[in-house]
Amino acid sequence: MSATMTAAAVSVVLVHGAFVDGSGWKDVYEKLTKDGYDVAVVQNPTTSLADDVAATQRAIANAKGPVILVGHSYGGSIISEAGNDPKVAGLVYVAAFVPDKGESVASLTANPPPGAPQAPILPPQDGFLSIDKTKFHAAFCADVDARTAKFMADSQPGWGLGAVGGVVTQAAWHTKPSWYLVASQDGMIPPPAQAAMAKKANATTVEVKASHAVMVSQPAAVVDIIEKAAKGAVK
Repeated sequence: MSATMTAAAVSVVLVHGAFVDGSGWKDVYEKLTKDGYDVAVVQNPTTSLADDVAATQRAIANAKGPVILVGHSYGGSIISEAGNDPKVAGLVYVAAFVPDKGESVASLTANPPPGAPQAPILPPQDGFLSIDKTKFHAAFCADVDARTAKFMADSQPGWGLGAVGGVVTQAAWHTKPSWYLVASQDGMIPPPAQAAMAKKANATTVEVKASHAVMVSQPAAVVDIIEKAAKGAVK
């Protein structure tokens, strides 16, 4: 199948993580659509894993063709659950959590490796977490300009404790081919932890010198792994 035929036959569903919304995928979306892919950007409420999976399932249902499901950060939990949909042909994890059955982001982060950067997440307010705005740039998106980082910090949505503790019931990566982009300068999820989760999922892995917000700072690298997944998962 040619690259053009692959693009025309495949839908890509982009799933954001915590503390951001779907607008972070803008440059990735524009490049994928230019290349001929049918693309949907999910706007997760990030209130609970169940709510976020439901929002993603609606996007999958509306997709035209077989789906490459892409998750960033906490979005990895969402795609691990929603990816069990039979329309999903492959999974792409972008600096993301990869929980197994019975795991959540809370359980995966309960025992960080020694020396791992401490994400500057503030105590919950009204059941929602947020990142300290004064530390957002350095931790989340060190490789974007200060103006963009300030906007991201000031526009961050809260992350519900029901999402943090949401447990995956069946991990799709056991039965679907997976790809993983490791962000080697991530200040939120330690890169060694990313590499370990990728290995656990037997994912085809690439490493990019980028912050946690790699889809904003290096969208071309994210597009590249998504298009490789599309060509590899859809024959």
